[in-house]
Amino acid sequence: MSIGYAVYLLRSGIFQILILSAPILLIGLVVGLIVSVLQATTSIQEQTLTFVPKIAAILLALVFFGPWMFASLAQYTIQLFQQIPAMVR
Repeated sequence: MSIGYAVYLLRSGIFQILILSAPILLIGLVVGLIVSVLQATTSIQEQTLTFVPKIAAILLALVFFGPWMFASLAQYTIQLFQQIPAMVR
């Protein structure tokens, strides 16, 4: 396996991680921002108020995006296993 091929594998793995984690992270970010704005406007500084909506939104996002994430990860894994003979050369 050449250095270029190793870099390609590493780059594609990092790209796959970014693509799979982006929807969940963005939803958590948006919900956290909305809750922060509501806390700032109402002067409610309860710590649990920030975590409960974020956890609920992330769980709903996992339910919604989970099948797509699993299919994408399975496809990437199959592609990686199919490239094993080319790695040995």
